[in-house]
Amino acid sequence: MKKSTKLSATAAAAALLLTGGLTAAANAGTGPVAAPAAVPAPAAVSAVDVPPAPATVVAQNRIAAGASSDAVRAALAKCQADKLPFVTVALVDRFGTVQALLRGDNAAEHTIEAAKQKAYTAAAFGTPTSELAKRINGNGPSIADLPGTLFLAGGVPLKVNGVSVAGIGVGGAPDGNLDEACATAGAEAIAAAAGSAQ
Repeated sequence: MKKSTKLSATAAAAALLLTGGLTAAANAGTGPVAAPAAVPAPAAVSAVDVPPAPATVVAQNRIAAGASSDAVRAALAKCQADKLPFVTVALVDRFGTVQALLRGDNAAEHTIEAAKQKAYTAAAFGTPTSELAKRINGNGPSIADLPGTLFLAGGVPLKVNGVSVAGIGVGGAPDGNLDEACATAGAEAIAAAAGSAQ
C-alpha cells in the first residue's frame, strides 16, 4: 500500500472517531429525549339549525334556469330578426349573479359586460335602465358611479308580485332602445311561459 493511501485511510478513520466522540459528548448529560406534547384535537363544531321564521330567514325568489335560458334565447332571436346579430344577452339575479348568458355570433367582447351590467342595474333598482339613464345629470357624483352598474338603455327588471328579483340586459346594438326592445322580448317570453303554465 502506498504511503499516501495509508495517510488518507488514517485521516478518514480519525475523522470518524472525532465525529463520533463529539456526538457522544453532545448527547451526554441530556438524558432521554422527551416526546413532544400532544396537541389536543379541536372540539367538533356542529351546524346550527336555524328555524325558518320571518324574524330569522328571508325567502328569495329566483327565475328558474329553464325560464332564464328561454328568455335569453327569445331576446337574441328578437335582435337577430331586427338584423342585430352582434349583441349579448344576460339574465342576472338581483345580486348580479349570472343565471343565463347568450352571446350572438358576431358580438364583440365588451357586449358581455354591458349586458350583465344593464341587467344588474335594472334588477337592483327595479326600473328599466332607459328610465334610470334620465336621472343622470352629469353634475358630480351620482348613482351612475355605483360599481357594476350601467345606466344605458337595454336593461329590464323582472318582478315577482311587484318585487324585483332579476334583470335581463342586452348590449351591443347601435342604440340602447334597440337593446331594450330585445330585452323586453326576453322578459315577455318568461311572462308568456308562466301564463301558459297556469
